[in-house]
Amino acid sequence: MEFSSFLTSLGTSFILFILLMLLFAWLSAKPGNAVVYYPNRILKGLEPCEGGSRTRNPFSWIREALSSTEQDVINMSGVDTAVYFVFLSTVLGVLVLSGIVLLPVLLPIAATDDGLRKNGNTTTSKGTFNDLDKLSMANIEEKSPKLWAFLIAVYWVSVVTYVLSWKAYKHVSALRANALMSSEVRPEQFAVLVQDLPDVAPGRTRKDQVDSYFKSIYPDTFYRSLVVTNNKKVDKIWGELEGYRKKLARAEAIYEGSSTRPTNKTGFLGLCGKQVDSIEYYNEKIKELTQKLEAEQKVTLREKQLGSALVFFTDRVTAALAAQSLHAQMVDKWTVKEAPEPRQLIWSNLTIKFFERIVRQYIVYVVVFLTIVFYIIPIGFISAITTLENLRKLFPFLKPIVDRVEIKTVLEAYLPQLALIIFLALLPMFLLFLSKMEGIPSGSHVIRAASGKYFYFSVLNVFIGVTIGGTLFRTMKSIEKDPNSLVPLLAKSLPVNATFFLTFVALKFFVGYGLELSRIVPLIIYHLKRKYLCKTEAEIREAWFPGDISYATRVPNDMLVITIVLCYSVIAPVIIPFGVLYFALGWLVLRNQAIKVYVPAYESYGRMWPHMHNRIIGALLLYQVTMVGYFGVSQFYYTPILFLLPISSLIFCYVCRKKFYDAFCHTALEVASQELKQTPNMEQIFRSYVPPSLISEKQDDGQFEDALSHFSRTASSV
Repeated sequence: MEFSSFLTSLGTSFILFILLMLLFAWLSAKPGNAVVYYPNRILKGLEPCEGGSRTRNPFSWIREALSSTEQDVINMSGVDTAVYFVFLSTVLGVLVLSGIVLLPVLLPIAATDDGLRKNGNTTTSKGTFNDLDKLSMANIEEKSPKLWAFLIAVYWVSVVTYVLSWKAYKHVSALRANALMSSEVRPEQFAVLVQDLPDVAPGRTRKDQVDSYFKSIYPDTFYRSLVVTNNKKVDKIWGELEGYRKKLARAEAIYEGSSTRPTNKTGFLGLCGKQVDSIEYYNEKIKELTQKLEAEQKVTLREKQLGSALVFFTDRVTAALAAQSLHAQMVDKWTVKEAPEPRQLIWSNLTIKFFERIVRQYIVYVVVFLTIVFYIIPIGFISAITTLENLRKLFPFLKPIVDRVEIKTVLEAYLPQLALIIFLALLPMFLLFLSKMEGIPSGSHVIRAASGKYFYFSVLNVFIGVTIGGTLFRTMKSIEKDPNSLVPLLAKSLPVNATFFLTFVALKFFVGYGLELSRIVPLIIYHLKRKYLCKTEAEIREAWFPGDISYATRVPNDMLVITIVLCYSVIAPVIIPFGVLYFALGWLVLRNQAIKVYVPAYESYGRMWPHMHNRIIGALLLYQVTMVGYFGVSQFYYTPILFLLPISSLIFCYVCRKKFYDAFCHTALEVASQELKQTPNMEQIFRSYVPPSLISEKQDDGQFEDALSHFSRTASSV
């Protein structure tokens, strides 16, 4: 692809973003679309937009996003979302401060040298992006004193990253502490999760075992325990019951709208069987399943108790103390940890034993490793074949299409990147499944685990895979003639591959954030569902409900971009403005989405941050190692000076972990000891953890007696 083609496609992407932004301003002003563009505000009982939709300036969302405070984000979307914006601000600061020095210093030095011509080698890509190559380290002669400027630049980027990430860690730690010190009552702060219960002695119940154990250790503050049960059958019945309730509501809505009683067939998928009155049939099924559910609830609570429990205390300090204490002499017995939020619990994972969890974890690691290794083959293959030249060879019938000037320009710029993005979209669900299979007990922890796997996958397959794969395909003949030239060729290919990643980043922030802001796809899906499928208010709400911000995929994608930009920041500084645009535009668009659109699915009070911080330092470490290798290939005598940087990064990461990490794993006692503004309703806290399938309108506390324990406390308010 020629440099002019790149600029043309970049301009096209920018115009597309402007059009999508204008489309957003027009569509979001229509009252019928408010539930798509302002669902978070609507769910909190606020007006969709201040000032009225008809009087709004089309660009007022920019002013509102810029003027919003961190507390506004916390109030609307929680601490986790605020922490995500700390991450965006930190990496944006790193790139801005790096660019302020690197762009005016390194670009003139590279442009005024003549290394490409003197080496007799225009570029390893045989003529592609000549103009950009002249602005990179590829144009610096080997052993040139000018390399000193690039070496100092490597140190500058590293120091900036250390300083800003340290400040961010302190800030996020304070955010977490302030949230946990809140005087509001949060159920998870009064509960602990107990796993790996020992076998029950003959003549005793699991309830008695748990109650007596914790009452003996915490005689004054132990309140109640909930023994985990095997809910597979009761969940199935409850799911069927809820399904029939939804069908009944739908049938009643149809009858109310048409005055004609709906009917349905009772056979397979409603396609065959006896024709019945839908309302009467669903009422009968609900009555039948309700009785069946109540009977199964009793059986489940009395006969299907498993080896784990949730234990509740009357104050936060005791719960925090219990969660970080060793309760049994053997580590595989009475394992106690902080309880997740009720909505986060993965009930099927709570009863997995200690050593089984460890074995599962290692098996998943092996599977992820094999996935990364084998995925790199198709990734490299895609990066190699998705060029116009190779497509013409493989698919000759496409020549008349791809040779048209307007199509050729777009395909040359974006075809490999689009193919890569689509290919990567297939992965997140698989990684979420693997993380859940590890036996992790909470949804937020599964998200963090999947995010880490996706990050390593992206870096190893996209960053390294594309670089190696593309270079091997381009230079196979040279390597066959001289196998020893492999390492120098890979190093020299870095400036050339920077153009691929530059386009990749541009595509993600112009097109990706344009689609994110305009919400075209959710809007179309909502209106189609509302017109053809939705009959009840619950179905309509389900059609427009936006979900959360999707940290499992969003954070690793951001990490991939910061890894790419950092690694090429000194080799090809022209990539820095694209990184700045990506994170600045991301901050602006997602600020709007966080305040007005997305509804958080959980709250972990910033537990994602240590993982974000480690990935930032991991990206920095990869950048430093890359620069050591590149300077070495450039035969710069003072390359060993750079050896200090990877060591300093490891030390910095270690110090941060020792200073901050424990406060993210556990709740500090000084934080938990803050007074509450009201006496906690312990019965309400306890009930929030009872699975929906075990709750019945006719149920009294006696029905829970075998699985639930109850010790009245004067401190509780029932």
